[in-house]
Parts: sequence; structure tokens; C-alpha cells
Amino acid sequence: MSERVPERVPEPGPLSFHVPAPAVRPGGTPDFSDVKISRAGEVRRPEVDVAPEEIRDLAFAIIRVLDRNSEAVGPWAGLLSDQELLEGLRHMMTLRAFDARMQMAQRQGKTSFYMQHLGEEAVSCAFRKALEPGDMNFPTYRQAGLLIAGGYPMLDMMNQIYSNELDPMKGRQLPVMYSSREHGFFSISGNLATQYIQAVGWAMASAMKRDTRIAAGWIGDGSTAESDFHAALVFASTYKAPVVLNIVNNQWAISTFQGIARGGAGTFAARGLGFGIPSLRVDGNDYLATHAVAKWAVERARRNLGPTVIEYVTYRVGAHSTSDDPSAYRPKTESDAWPLGDPVLRLKNHLIRRGVWSEDRHKQAEAEIMAGVIAVQKEAETHGTLHTGPHPSARDMFEGVYEQMPPHLRRQRQQGGV
Repeated sequence: MSERVPERVPEPGPLSFHVPAPAVRPGGTPDFSDVKISRAGEVRRPEVDVAPEEIRDLAFAIIRVLDRNSEAVGPWAGLLSDQELLEGLRHMMTLRAFDARMQMAQRQGKTSFYMQHLGEEAVSCAFRKALEPGDMNFPTYRQAGLLIAGGYPMLDMMNQIYSNELDPMKGRQLPVMYSSREHGFFSISGNLATQYIQAVGWAMASAMKRDTRIAAGWIGDGSTAESDFHAALVFASTYKAPVVLNIVNNQWAISTFQGIARGGAGTFAARGLGFGIPSLRVDGNDYLATHAVAKWAVERARRNLGPTVIEYVTYRVGAHSTSDDPSAYRPKTESDAWPLGDPVLRLKNHLIRRGVWSEDRHKQAEAEIMAGVIAVQKEAETHGTLHTGPHPSARDMFEGVYEQMPPHLRRQRQQGGV
């Protein structure tokens, strides 16, 4: 019997450093072949009290309602009336018109900064309609649809962007960083991901007080690389906080594709599985699907069943902000190739299919909405813009900050004569 000679183990070579790269660069042909899209209506709808381990597959599928014929199909359909859908369409159209005018205002020097929502309107507009008064959102800078769909005055939004004499934030926040306790919109932070763990803490406090209100945390795909994201999931899982943890995967951070932050997780929703949190992915350009999944998660939180992670698969059509040039890192035509389409057009086509809307009515609504936005803009500009007109008083730097003003700030205020 001959002795077996062990195979030679290769000598270790030099290590290589791995950096994920997008499928294409500027000048290349857009490629979304890695986005595995479920057929509309095929993803099951579990009971709201399902055990997290029984729906692990939903962290890898994409829940969709609207099919290619603009029909609403499957178990997640049928939650909204035609009137509610028409209202949702108007909210998205309003947000898009608001974006267009404020983007133009920034280019005209009337404000220093702006961030568009183009392509992502369904996410925040539909989610807002799943909430109740008193619930609190902890948003990023791309969820203005929560305010528009919640009835917050557009004039106040524009005054904040212009930092004029009627700015509700009194010049203390960057443009688009709104805040309204009455409308369930917590102060936006320029430090990314901080709002995620704040949402969990607020939800825990609500449970401790035996209240009925829930919280919703919001984060972009790029910011999930921050440590606060993971800390939020630990606390939410451990204490079963009544919170919905939303991840808006719009494919791109400011200049980095989503694969950098996602790492080897496969999907962003899958990260919730390791914490024992129910995790779902939804077509973020499908208003009906987005609302249905939000409603499911909100009900779960309100019934004291704990947190839910939702990943909205969408696409950022515009630049990250007015300080960004996306042509430097992605093909100019990439948005045209996005396989999940335009949220406004998809809902419009569904309503036309149902016989409650038409192309003519849509064009008329576009004109009416834009005229309304322009009218509000003209009014806001009478109260000042970045370089013209009245601004908040310098005394606002000192008032409403401390209950008892420290001596050094009292001296500074006296020196400033305010």
C-alpha cells in the first residue's frame, strides 16, 4: 500500500486590497443587470405578527404592486382608494414642481444650497400617508415629501430655504434642513446617520411612557456605513422599539455607488436579519407598494411587535445636491435606463388605466401646480432671499438656545448691540 503524498500548499503571496467598483463609469453604457427585480404581485404578504425568521426571503426580493400594464396586482394591492391615489399623485407632482423652482432659485443666487428629490418622490409621499398625527419622523435631507404630503405650509419651507425674515429656523440651519414638531418632522442634522439612533431613542421613550406614537428613522444607502446605523439596530432589536427603520437605496451617495456602503451584505435590508429584525425590500418608485409596506411596518410597531427595516429600491435622478456634478462619476444617460421607471409617470398611468385620470387632466394639473408653487415663491421672496431683503435678526443667535444665557454670550450680545 503506497503512502499518499499530501498536495503541496501554495506559498502565500502578497495581499491585495479590494475596492468595489460600479458596473460602468462615465462614458460607458448604463448597466442594471445586477438589480434582480421580482415580478409585480409575486412577493407574498405575511401576517403583521409574523416571526422575523419566517420572512428572511423578503430581504432579498422586491415587493411590487404595479405591473408593466399599469395594473395593481398581488397581495399588497388594494389598500388605497382612487381618491387617495389621486391625492398621492398630486403630492408627488407638487414636490417635483417645488424642486424645480428651488433648484432654479439656487442657480439664480437666491439661496446657497438645495437638494432635489427627482425620482424618489414616492418614498416619502407614500410613507407619510401611513402615519398618524403625533408620530415622529427623523428624516434626512431628501424627505421633504413627508412635509408636503402632511400639509406643512410650502411658504414656510421656502422661507427656510431663503433664510429670510420669516425663516422658521431663524437662520440656524442650512437650507432644506426643515423642522416641525407639529408635523412630526424632527430637526434634520447635517451629520449623517445621527437621526437613526435618535429615532430609536424617541421610540423607546414613547414605549416607556405607555404612549401610542411611533417613530420612523430615515437614512440613505451611503450613510449605512456610519456606526450610528448599527447602533440603532442593536437598540431597536434589544428593546423592541416601536420604530420603522427606512433605508433609501437610491444607488448613489454623493459620488460613491451603493456597493461601497453595502459591502458583502447582498442587500441593505439583509443587514437587519443579523439583528433579528423583520426586513423587507420594496420598489421605491411604486407608490402603491411603498405605501402598503409602510402601512404593514407601521401597524407592526403600533401593535408593540417591534421594529421593521425597509429598503426602498429607487434611483437618484438628479445630482446629490447643487454642489455635486454626477457626470463625473456615472453615465449621463443612466437614469433613463433605470428599470423601475418614474414614480410620477407610473402612478399617472395606473390612474388613467382605472379611468379616473387622463393625459389632458395631468397636463392641466401640472400647470396648476406649477402656478401655485410660483405664487408661493413670489410671496416668500417678498420677505427676503439670500442676498436681498430682510433677514433674521442677529439677536436670534442668542435667544431660544439656553434657558439661562451664559455670561460670555450675554457679553457678546451686548457687544453686538442686539
